Amino acid sequence: MTQTIEPDDVAKWWVDSSYAVHPDMKSHTGIYMTLGKGATYTASCKQKLNTKSSTEAELVVVDDAMGQVLWTRHFLAAQGHFVPTTTIYQDNKSTILHGKSSSSKRTRHINVRYFFITDKIKKGEVKVAFCPKTNMLADVFTKPLQGSAFKKMQSIILNMPDTDKSSIEHRSMLVNKNSMGERRDRSRSCSSEEANPKNARQEPK
Repeated sequence: MTQTIEPDDVAKWWVDSSYAVHPDMKSHTGIYMTLGKGATYTASCKQKLNTKSSTEAELVVVDDAMGQVLWTRHFLAAQGHFVPTTTIYQDNKSTILHGKSSSSKRTRHINVRYFFITDKIKKGEVKVAFCPKTNMLADVFTKPLQGSAFKKMQSIILNMPDTDKSSIEHRSMLVNKNSMGERRDRSRSCSSEEANPKNARQEPK
């Protein structure tokens, strides 16, 4: 894995959850943070409480990330860096609406623990933005991905070349090497026939 950080890069967070995937029906949290290219912080863990919907599970994962988000903001500020509003990317629009507005009867039972995030949004410390499922970098930390989806996430998170492109280039290099070797073998065969005309194939009279 390699990391690259430019002077203007800021911390960006992606959070995701898989709803009720554990035997006790608890959900799973996935968190990814980068300061440029490549993973700077990641987390994959079982949530500590049961939730009634995927919206609540996504709200829990935002709260799970908030402690590290705030610590990162304070750490960068202590180093003398300007820290703008931190963006947390989420793929559940209902969770984003709950975070920006007051609570409803459906989520009132988790207000005390999880709705302090609305205070952080109002203070301008964080904002929750929508991210399409296909670009959700925390998805790989909540469920097993396969095929091109896994290779895409691996390439971005590890800041490595796309394995599909690398394998194609590797195969093309092997083909080129093999074809060059065959041409060399044919040229050597022709040279040996010219040097030893007795061994050359004789045409029928």
